[in-house]
Order: sequence, then C-alpha cells, then structure tokens
Amino acid sequence: MPQDKTKSPRPKAATPKGFRDYFGAEVTERKAMLDRIAEIYHLHGFEPLESSAVETVEALGKFLPDVDRPNAGVFAWQEEAVPGGGAGDWLALRYDLTAPLARVAAQYRNDLPTPYRRYAMGPVWRNEKPGPGRFRQFYQCDADTVGSASVAADAEICAMLAGALEAVGIARGDYLVRINNRKVLNGVLEAAGVAGGDKADDVLRQIDKFDKVGEDGVRALLTTGRKDSSGAEIEGVGLSDEQAEPVLRFLTSRGTDNSMTLMNLRSAVGPSAIGAEGVEELAQIAALLRGLGVGEDRAIIDPSVVRGLGYYTGPVFEAELTFEILDEKGRKRQFGSVAGGGRYDGLVERFTGQKVPATGVSIGVDRLLAALQAKGLTGAEERGPVVVTVMDRDRMAEYHAMAAELRAAGIRAEVYLGNPKNFGNQLKYADKRSAPIAIIQGGDEAARGIVQLKDLILGAKLAAEVSHEEWKSQPAQAEAPRGDLVAAVREMLARW
Repeated sequence: MPQDKTKSPRPKAATPKGFRDYFGAEVTERKAMLDRIAEIYHLHGFEPLESSAVETVEALGKFLPDVDRPNAGVFAWQEEAVPGGGAGDWLALRYDLTAPLARVAAQYRNDLPTPYRRYAMGPVWRNEKPGPGRFRQFYQCDADTVGSASVAADAEICAMLAGALEAVGIARGDYLVRINNRKVLNGVLEAAGVAGGDKADDVLRQIDKFDKVGEDGVRALLTTGRKDSSGAEIEGVGLSDEQAEPVLRFLTSRGTDNSMTLMNLRSAVGPSAIGAEGVEELAQIAALLRGLGVGEDRAIIDPSVVRGLGYYTGPVFEAELTFEILDEKGRKRQFGSVAGGGRYDGLVERFTGQKVPATGVSIGVDRLLAALQAKGLTGAEERGPVVVTVMDRDRMAEYHAMAAELRAAGIRAEVYLGNPKNFGNQLKYADKRSAPIAIIQGGDEAARGIVQLKDLILGAKLAAEVSHEEWKSQPAQAEAPRGDLVAAVREMLARW
C-alpha cells in the first residue's frame, strides 16, 4: 500500500496578533526603569508581591461565560471535569494587578499586616481587539495600600508617584500629579439634582468631554444639545440652566493655587454633605503633601481629573507629563498621562463581605518608557560582551579560562561557540553582539605568553572616519601579557 507522502505544513513563524517580542536593549531599559521605581517604593516601606498569572474567573470578577462569547475581555478556559466532582473551574490570565491583590488581601488577611503596603510589576493580558500601540499583553507597575481609610495613604501614594517619576529621569516641571475626589463629584451631582437618577451617568459622560468642547460645549450638552464639527445634532441631557450651573462651576473651579481651587469647589458642591466631605479630604491631602515636601509644582488639586470615577470611591489621581513631543504627523502635542489611580474601598469586600479600604496607583510601563525615549533618557547603545575568539579548537579550555577571569572581575565576556574556521566570521559575530573588544590568542601568542586585544569600537570609528593609510597608522589592536588580561581589558574599556 503506497504511503501518503503529504507533509504537514510548516508552522508560520509569526507573533500572534496583538502580541510582540522584546529584545535585549528594550528588556534592559524596562528592567532598569522598573528597578529605579522599585527602589522608591521600597524606601516608602512597600513590599514586593508576585501573584499568580492565572486566577479563577470568579476571583477576577468576570461573569461566567455564555455560549456565544465566553469570558469577553479575558483569556479564559475551563479545566476538565474531575470524575464525580462536577464541572471544572474556569481560569483566566490576570487582566490587571489589582484584582489579584484583592484576592491576596482576603486570602491572607490573618497573616498580613494592616495596613498592607505592596507593589507589583508584571505582564497582564486583555482579550481585546488589538490596534496601533494597543497590545493584548503589556506591563503594569502598581503600588497599593490595603486596610487604611486615612487620606494620608492617598497622599503617600501621590508623593511616591512623584518620586518614582523623578527617579527614572523625569525632571520637575515636566510632570504634574493631578488630584480630584469622587465624593466632590457626587456632591456636584446632588447640587444639580441628578444624583442616583437616570441622568447621572449622562452628566458624567458630558463632564468627560470638557477638555474637548470647553465650558460652552458642555453647557450645551448638559441642557439642549449642540452641533458637532460635522454639523450633526447631538442631543442634550435635558438639564435646566440652574441644574447645569453647579456642574460648570465644578469644571471651572481650578484656581491659581490649591487654596483657591478648594474655595471654588466648596461653592460648587453647595450644601451637599458628601461633597463637603470630599473637599475636606482634598484639603487634607494638600496639607499632607506639603508636609511630605511635595509642592504645587509637582502635585495639585485639579477637578478636571474625571476619568475612571465610576470605579473609585474617594480621591483619584493621575500623573501627566507636560512636555511636548512630535506626533506621527510632525505636530506638537503634550505627552499626556502615564499613571492613574485612586481609592477603591469596595474591591476586597467581594471576598470577605466586609468593607476594606484601599488606595493605589498603576503606572503604564510602556507609556512611561516611551516618554523616557522621547526625552532622550534611554536608547544609549548597549555595550555587548567581550568576545574571546577561537584560534585553536584544542585550546578551548584556555579560552574559557580567559572568559571566566573576565567575568570574575565583573566584565561581561563570552567565548565564540560557532565554527572557528573563518576568523572573519568571528569578528562579524562580535560586531553583531556590539562587543567592545575581541580577545585573540593563536599558537604563536600562546608560545610568547601574550594575548591580542582588538578594540572593535575604535576600529569601527577609524574605519568610518579616516582613510585606509591613516587607519593603518593607528592600529586598533594591542598586545598584553596573558597574566595582565583583566587589567589590559579594563584599560581599553576605560577609553569609552
């Protein structure tokens, strides 16, 4: 019987849609940035936490799947049923670092200190449609305090955020931590007569458009409606002018300093008790930040921070980078927000049935790294390892001994492991590795007890900048006694 000679198609070597690979310099730069942030968090008494990358769907707070679209938004799967044990659990990759914290705080509540300060850094996954700059796997960097209802915890997070930005190289004047309070907005909704009603969400949506359409545009959207730039009619919320007034006072309440902003907010919330409580919390945060040495050039009370208010229960904050960059069309624009957070007092309650206060912040790792690159604070050419070339296969042990000596002295080094027959290919490999130096020792050098050091950085520079005759008069190669290998390499590296 003839054999079926049909071959299975080779797998396609392509990254799955919405994912990407990170190589040497990118990984190194991100790690260096996160290490500096971790130092700031550690100085403030926060402890690192590495939670599982997989959680139960129930713990993540997602509903169980339906037939058509199981677990929208997360990467989820169901374990196989255990015989006699019913259906298997639904599991999912974590979609943020906060939901796992809530589970940890509930699960280990008898073992953890109260309050519990932790920071976490790592990848999260979103099963969402990818787009330009939008990936299904990305890094987050969070710091949270669980178990303290004091606004001192919120102020500490804001101060720590400012310190983290400066630690990675963002200068004062190039960033601003902006702070608001959900309770203040609740008070404004009360003053407008829509708190808890059907129109509350509609009002919040129009408030979020303030940066785009301005005071007059929001006024129209809150009342009778307006035409957009295309001439299309946009229906208004239907508030009266009197109802819209406290909302507009709130949106335009930012003054020249925190004191004036707080005074304007008190006017906006009127007689609302919850609104007055929110303003007082903001006043306390402002005073605490002064005590922490964080002035208004670094953190301010700003009522325009309204995104995410549906999730938070009290103070909210975001870090905005204020310097300009050029977009893909060459137009100037501000870089924008790189971090956000606030107080969320209801998350742990899902597990324990008891309210547990919590506050925290999340830094967008990729955005912050992009900001550092835009400011020229990263991207320096990474120096590769010193490469020990192989001139004689029978002397591999000696070549590895050289590399070991260099490593013991704290110098990156490796032995060439490819086919050593063509020496030119070894130098090409060293160039591709961005190696600063190639170590050469053939039989003649070994007999004389020396090594040759080829300065690849100088060699490349001379080859690019001078004529062949000049290059020959400035050879980028030197010899040194074998016993002085480490000292000679250090001396050559010190040139650069």
